[in-house]
Amino acid sequence: MTVKDLADKLELRAKDVLKKLIERRMMMNINTTLDTETATMVAREFGADVEMRSYEEEVVEVESTVTDEGDLVPRAPVVTVMGHVDHGKTTLLDAIRKARVAEREAGGITQHIGAYSVAVNKKRIVFLDTPGHEAFTLMRARGASVTDVVILVVAADDGVMPQTKEAIEHAKAAGVPLIVAINKIDKSNANTERVKTELSELGLTPEDWGGTTVTVEVSAKNNQNLDSLLEMVLLVTELGELTANPKRNARGTVLESKIDRGRGPVATVLIKDGTLRTGDNFIAGSMVGKVRALIDDRGKQQKEAGPSTPIEVLGLTGLPQPGDTFQAVVDAAKARQIAVVRQGQEKAKTLGARGGRLTLESLQQKLAEGGTKELPIIVKADVLGSAEVLADALSKLGDERVKVRLLSSGAGAINEGDVVFASASNAIIVGFNVRPDRIALAMARREEIDIRLHRVIYDVTEEIKKAMAGLLDPTIKEVQVGTAEVRETFKVPKFGTAAGCLVTAGKITRAGDTQARLLRDNVVIHEGRLGSLRRFKDDVSEVKNGLECGLAFERYADLKIGDVVEFFTIEKIAAVV
Repeated sequence: MTVKDLADKLELRAKDVLKKLIERRMMMNINTTLDTETATMVAREFGADVEMRSYEEEVVEVESTVTDEGDLVPRAPVVTVMGHVDHGKTTLLDAIRKARVAEREAGGITQHIGAYSVAVNKKRIVFLDTPGHEAFTLMRARGASVTDVVILVVAADDGVMPQTKEAIEHAKAAGVPLIVAINKIDKSNANTERVKTELSELGLTPEDWGGTTVTVEVSAKNNQNLDSLLEMVLLVTELGELTANPKRNARGTVLESKIDRGRGPVATVLIKDGTLRTGDNFIAGSMVGKVRALIDDRGKQQKEAGPSTPIEVLGLTGLPQPGDTFQAVVDAAKARQIAVVRQGQEKAKTLGARGGRLTLESLQQKLAEGGTKELPIIVKADVLGSAEVLADALSKLGDERVKVRLLSSGAGAINEGDVVFASASNAIIVGFNVRPDRIALAMARREEIDIRLHRVIYDVTEEIKKAMAGLLDPTIKEVQVGTAEVRETFKVPKFGTAAGCLVTAGKITRAGDTQARLLRDNVVIHEGRLGSLRRFKDDVSEVKNGLECGLAFERYADLKIGDVVEFFTIEKIAAVV
């Protein structure tokens, strides 16, 4: 603390404190920072004692102080939708919020936590859509930790599955009430009685069987009984009397974070208590910032966000980890001090990584020679939540001969730094929904670094498992044909949007089995084939480096200036064992 801080705490004038310091031959001004010993000595001179406490501890104590009962207001319930993969969780949410989320997910699988706010009978309910596959246990556990109610989706034609049981365990561990939505009752082979029997065997006896578990039979596809489900959510949460104090500084949980082009680091935050406003200073995990803008789940800008609000926050200095606490603070300087301490703690954990040069193809051979005991991996994904889940799934792989060792995981394109790290530690880079930039790709080829790129998480884990077992399929190798940069976009009747491009490398072509991929900040947005390629008004089959052209994708129109279109062909190379 400074001399002025100490004087304020002692309720004295700063010059009285300075006088004491001068008497002890300590020449200071009011902004000089005092060490613990000096502050304690001066305080005792004035008959006060000093208790040392970090600002972090102080923030926690201030937050845990009793709130005035008069400031408490009812807040919207936060509902997590859980269940087995492909049981209809996202489709159910789509039906509720009348939006199309399922169609935008790769392979129809939910890959990130989504948070949506919907209005029901003039009341608000916040939904968290957590992915359902076993690889997402980590994300799902986090969803349960911030939630008030869990809706467990069970398909009437499929019944209780392994991840259904897992979801029940998470809900019980978090101590939150559970509502079961028996989905797909419109199917001919639906058997709701069997589902209820399986649930009662797990200790969830339905109400109509004399138990306490609320069950609602729904069809997300046909919008059947959805109102009953929402009414049950409101009924169950009314019993819990959920309240919050909108007058205090906001605090909440980081659900997701990513780097966004033009907007910088963006965090999706669920505000638990208090109100967050633009201009507020905040700390999220080991990152600090000042709220530049708040964007709601519909993409609209807001000036403030109250309790139980999922909101995108702009203004971070870096990416916080999903699951980190988010806290608005008055003093920006002290927030920075906390961040520096936390960053130091994180750095200490991640230091020290060594390994041996390796490719997945050569893994089995090195195991046979007894040379390899671990498989070092660097994970990069489009958002941190996916990187974290992928890292967790990969770290569980391995047997008595080989262990997977995760060196780092992060969000964003595979860059030169990642390749340098992989080269130094002889690691394999796994990219999920991202691509290496041009410099990184050239360096990886030069350094012979193995980069594996995927769009569905299960494919990654399967490939690593097969490599360990020596059953690796022929490697699918991409041969780069060319790249083009989008310089202009314009509307066309047949395709929706076409792009005016400059070919920046190689050539671009529609011929043969050449495929095209759209990249935005080196993150894969779309893969497919071209519907049209033109030079001026003529249709052409290829355009060479340095020339301009117009192109449009088949059945895809989200093209923006600055996007990059990659053209490639696929070759199969036999695995080396």
